[in-house]
Amino acid sequence: MTENDIPLVSFFKRLLDPAIILGSLYLIIVAQDEMFTGDYLALMIIAFFVSSFIYEQIDLYRTLHTGNKLAFAADIFLGWGMIVVILTLVGQGTGLRYEFSDRVVWTWFGLAPFALLLSRLTAYRLAFNVGKDREVRSAVIVGSNDPGLDILRRLTSRSNAGIEMRGFFDDSVDAIQAHEYPRPYLGLIADVGPYVRAQKIKTIFICLPMSANPSLSALMEELRDTTASVYFVPDIYTFDLIQARLDHVGGIPVIGVCETPFTGLRSVLKRGSDIVLALVIQILLLPIMLPIAIGVKLSSPGPVIFSQRRYGLNGEEIIVYKFRSMGVCEDGAVVDQATKNDVRVTRFGGFLRRTSLDELPQFINVLQGRMSIVGPRPHAVAHNEMYRKLIKGYMLRHKVKPGITGWAQINGFRGETDTLDKMRSRIEFDLEYLRNWSLGLDLLIIARTVKEVLKKDNAY
Repeated sequence: MTENDIPLVSFFKRLLDPAIILGSLYLIIVAQDEMFTGDYLALMIIAFFVSSFIYEQIDLYRTLHTGNKLAFAADIFLGWGMIVVILTLVGQGTGLRYEFSDRVVWTWFGLAPFALLLSRLTAYRLAFNVGKDREVRSAVIVGSNDPGLDILRRLTSRSNAGIEMRGFFDDSVDAIQAHEYPRPYLGLIADVGPYVRAQKIKTIFICLPMSANPSLSALMEELRDTTASVYFVPDIYTFDLIQARLDHVGGIPVIGVCETPFTGLRSVLKRGSDIVLALVIQILLLPIMLPIAIGVKLSSPGPVIFSQRRYGLNGEEIIVYKFRSMGVCEDGAVVDQATKNDVRVTRFGGFLRRTSLDELPQFINVLQGRMSIVGPRPHAVAHNEMYRKLIKGYMLRHKVKPGITGWAQINGFRGETDTLDKMRSRIEFDLEYLRNWSLGLDLLIIARTVKEVLKKDNAY
């Protein structure tokens, strides 16, 4: 049983955590004889959404469930510190901070995390009956492979003292010899049923491929005659997992192994941050974009804005804008990447490319919803059609909107990719971004992009 199986814990995670934060603020206002104004209501609304998001990302109950209460408390205070910083910045930027009593706010900042800690420990005690002796559940593993080894390591750790792992079963002699299990070999798969009945085993983890395997089918039939809990551990280690998670489709439980990170609240957060940042940047850069447009027009004949077809979200074609930096506008079946000292690049265009100023019109693409500020860089359609045949998993980068900058660009793969190995490395960084996305990672990429642009080293 995991913490997500406990309705009480799930309830605390989704609703009561923010309620405790807001309730503590209200009680402090009353205790300090302050008047509850509309400004305090606005603070509560902002705090509700910010705290809900922050603690969802930190996943507090994971650390408590593994028995590390110190790490759990650290998560609470870390999350609250982030919330305080965000609320302070919002208050400073909007001027709201001057509408509140400093005594109320600082008391709230100091007491709220302790109220959260107390409430969560109480919920955990009620849900898992920490005050009682833990029932030790006997368990066996069917299958000596990587998933079996992984679950064995996890369940024999000190934090899972409630599991007594007896050993494993497997028919394959090669598999038995290839994996050095710290628990004894108990026999063939056909021996599982009699052993489980004789030893009154409570839990069975099946780590075999879920295919039409006669021995597996026979095992499942035999286990119907026991009261053991049976769990399948899917062998998904061979797949390149992108935002893997449990989900439901039409009420049917499924395991998503390749999914966009931007669903639900994450999608709203990503799009909202894109709109806000793109609007601010566009307003700030308008005085710069006008002289750039004039410079492009005077430097060579042709349009100021160069439009090119690229692949966007889900591999659909989009039109991406750039200030024209070449004397030609290529968008056909064959598109040659710009190289160092490329004769097609104008003198003014070379300056724009080195400083990345040619990318500024793409903030319009962001506001249109075609692109994001951070994401895998879009490639010309001709390049996509070429590399998708040469690089495994290439098209997975299109599970998200393309970006003006990305994780690959700040890790040395900005500009020309003149070899297949360089492009393969760029794709690996793109997929790593999909696996590990967070708002903090986006902000880090934006900050480091400024530094990379100032180096002016490899954009031609």
